[in-house]
Amino acid sequence: MSIVSRQHLSQPWHERLVLDDGRELVLRPIDPADAEPLRAAFSLLSREEIRQRFLHVLKELTPEHARRLTTLDPRREFALVIAEPLPPGQALVVAVARAAIDDDGRHAEFAILVGRALAGRGLGRLLMKRLIRWARLKRLESLYGDVLEDNTAMLTLARTLGFRREPLPPAPGVTRVRLVLAEPGHGSRRSGRMTAA
Repeated sequence: MSIVSRQHLSQPWHERLVLDDGRELVLRPIDPADAEPLRAAFSLLSREEIRQRFLHVLKELTPEHARRLTTLDPRREFALVIAEPLPPGQALVVAVARAAIDDDGRHAEFAILVGRALAGRGLGRLLMKRLIRWARLKRLESLYGDVLEDNTAMLTLARTLGFRREPLPPAPGVTRVRLVLAEPGHGSRRSGRMTAA
């Protein structure tokens, strides 16, 4: 099963998606109103899904944590959701991707979570490609993420998109994947306006 149709909408970073079972979804930037739907979606995740996303088990997504995830600093943070085609705050969120620029302004760390009900349909690949596009627009040198070594789906996706594995000696069981976007010194801390293609 997979995405059979994608349509760019008038607003930047907005796309209408149709899955092969006929289900319609919308890819869009995260909104502060998504905080409560994120908390509701979190309660549906398995312990393993939570562990793979957060690298440890969380019992709940607190209101404060949900607010932090949905209220971004647009200068250094970017997040997208895939959700039902309803207004933010009403729509069930089925996938989330985010990136945050490091303090050095040259690299960004990513994280992606797709709920198991929609895993394997290409949503993670689509979200990762959008994060890569954002990082390139920001003229960053690299995009990286820390992944559990048993998260074979994420490691395979990263490898097929050109990410390379790096060891993390202080963190057994965790590997870092990095996509080099520009040679060191050729990136920029500032970028022009962002548009979705």
